[in-house]
Amino acid sequence: MGKVVMYASVSVDGFIADENDQPGPLFDWLLSGDVPLDESGVVKVSQTSFDYVRPYWDQIGVTIAGRHVFDITDGWDGKPPSGIDHVVVVTHRPAPEGWDADAPFHFVDGIEAAMAKAQELAGDRIVEVAAGDVGGQMLAAGLVDEVRMDVTPAVLSSGKRYFGSVHAQHLLEDPDVLQGNRVLHLRYQVRRQPT
Repeated sequence: MGKVVMYASVSVDGFIADENDQPGPLFDWLLSGDVPLDESGVVKVSQTSFDYVRPYWDQIGVTIAGRHVFDITDGWDGKPPSGIDHVVVVTHRPAPEGWDADAPFHFVDGIEAAMAKAQELAGDRIVEVAAGDVGGQMLAAGLVDEVRMDVTPAVLSSGKRYFGSVHAQHLLEDPDVLQGNRVLHLRYQVRRQPT
C-alpha cells in the first residue's frame, strides 16, 4: 500500500478557500518563480518549490476529493488534475447526468469505501486526500499517514478550514520545513496512537 497524504495550499490562519470557495492569494506561490511545474508553462515556481512538489506529484496515483470540490471544478472536465491517474469522489449522489463513464473518476459513498477504492487503484503509489471536510474526516478516522501544507503569507480570516469541521485533537510529529518563494512547505507525519 502507498502512503496516504492529506494536502492543500493554506493560509496562515488555516483556510484553504474563502467563503465563496475561491483560493484568492493561496495559489500566488504557483506563479512566483521561473521554473515550470507542469507542461502548461503557466505554473512557475522557485527551484526549491519545484524540487519539493514535482517529485511528490509524480508519486500520486489517486486523489480523493469530496463532491463539493468535484462540482466547483466541473469535474476537471473529466481529466484528473496534475496528471494523476484517477480521482475518487466521496459522495452520496451518483455521477452527474451525462458523465463520461470512461473518465477515470470513481463515485463512492463514504470515506472508508473511498479509501479502499483509492488504495486498490493506487497500488504502491501515494493516495492523496484533498484537505477540507473529507480530509478531516479521514484524519479523524486514522486513515492519513502524512499531512502536507503549502502555507502562504495570507490571512483569510474565514472560509473553508484545512481540516474541515473536525474538532478532535490529533498529534503530528515534528515538521519537515522548506521555504520557497511566497510559500512555506510543511510536511508532518501523523503520530499513531498506541494500541
